[in-house]
Amino acid sequence: MALKLFDSELKVMDVLWKKGDQTAKQISDILKAEIGWNMNTTYTVIKKCIAKGAIERSEPHFMCHAQISKEAVQEAEAEELIGKLFDGCPNQLFATLLGSQKLSKKEIDSLRQMITDLE
Repeated sequence: MALKLFDSELKVMDVLWKKGDQTAKQISDILKAEIGWNMNTTYTVIKKCIAKGAIERSEPHFMCHAQISKEAVQEAEAEELIGKLFDGCPNQLFATLLGSQKLSKKEIDSLRQMITDLE
C-alpha cells in the first residue's frame, strides 16, 4: 500500500472501521464528541481521504465507505516503522517492544503460539 494516511485522516478512518459506513455528518458528530473537531475540520479531512482513495463517497447524504482495511493500514505502517527505525529488521522491533514491556504469562504464551504458527 503506497497510501500514506496522516493522524487526522486515521481518526476519520477509525470511525468508519469501528462503525461501518457513516454519513459525513455522523462522522463529524462522533469526532466532535470524541476530540472536539468542528464540522469544517471533519469535512476537510474526509475530502482528503476521498482524494487519496481511502474513502468512497456516495449519495444520498454524503455517505462514506472505507476503501481500505484497518489491517492493510496497520501492515503498511508497521513496515514503514520497521524500515525507518529498525533498519528493516522486524526482530529489532520485537526486541525493543519485549525489552520495554512487562508481559503477562498469557501474553508470552500468545506470542509463542504466533511464532509457532509462522514456522
